[in-house]
Amino acid sequence: MQSLLQRNRVFLLHLSFWLVYLSFNLYQVSVFQRDRGYDWEKLLTSLAIQLVFTMVIAYLNYFYTWPRFLQRKNVWRYIVEISVPFAALITARVFLQRYMMDGYTHKIKFFYSDAFIVQVVSVTLFIVLFVGMLRFAVDWFEFEARKKEVENEKLTAELNFLKAQINPHFLFNTLNNLYYLAYTQSPNTTEVIDKLSKMMRYMIYDSNHPLVPLTKEIEYMQNYISLEKLRLNNQIPINFDISGNVDDIRIAPLIFITFLENAFKHGVTTNNPNAWVNIAIRLDGKKCEYTVENSKVAVVNAGHEGKSGIGLQNVNRRLELSYPNQYQLKVDEKPDVYKVQLNLTLR
Repeated sequence: MQSLLQRNRVFLLHLSFWLVYLSFNLYQVSVFQRDRGYDWEKLLTSLAIQLVFTMVIAYLNYFYTWPRFLQRKNVWRYIVEISVPFAALITARVFLQRYMMDGYTHKIKFFYSDAFIVQVVSVTLFIVLFVGMLRFAVDWFEFEARKKEVENEKLTAELNFLKAQINPHFLFNTLNNLYYLAYTQSPNTTEVIDKLSKMMRYMIYDSNHPLVPLTKEIEYMQNYISLEKLRLNNQIPINFDISGNVDDIRIAPLIFITFLENAFKHGVTTNNPNAWVNIAIRLDGKKCEYTVENSKVAVVNAGHEGKSGIGLQNVNRRLELSYPNQYQLKVDEKPDVYKVQLNLTLR
């Protein structure tokens, strides 16, 4: 029903206007008939003539002269193009109404007075201008709708591009891990391949949707953490805590992974026995708090810093696009601890 109204909203707008106009004139006709005792048939015929001629002039301007003016921006040409048919149709209407009302017997003096001419011209001119403004309003709203659609398409394309940048970055890191395990002939190599295939399936298929179940995002993170644990030979304490009801909650895909990757990339090495990572997701209704806290490596490779900067810029932009005015990102950096806290209002 709503889509039907939306498709026909311009027609319904015009119809509503003419119904109001007709109702007002019917009231005037009833007063005219009651006060002066004129024939109802003649009054209704006169009203029909008035309505038809007014609509012809109004829609001649609406569909022809006004669009030509908007295209050419020539005021004087527009005035000439509207004035000639306006004068011709007003003249025809006046003579026709005089004939229909009293057959040119001059018994009804009003139809031969200057007041009648002024009334016809002024009312018709007002209607023509008002209907013309409807055209202007409709064009403006359509322009704004197209503009918004283009902006949405642009934002969607940008969002897809940002998401696509995650895939090669993740794949590069995971293949490095897989190479290391294969090189050391680790018995965990087949398990890594299995987890990697599940993660790639999620990235290729599920993450193409604007929103995904939070449970799938968590499963993706758990697989990633499992791969890191295998790479680190389970020597580093890694805690992943989930609290609250995660069922029936949807989230923009691959929002959390950048902070998790950075924690392992810049906070964990096998050479640091004191390294650690804590990850927490807390749900309270539609409120989600995501925290990643990790130890810091004393010396960070400059090349990694560059990639991290790109990743954080990427996720910040994705948050702006996916959760405008619905997120807070806090970074707390200390000499030996790095903490990121993201608060989201989920849909």
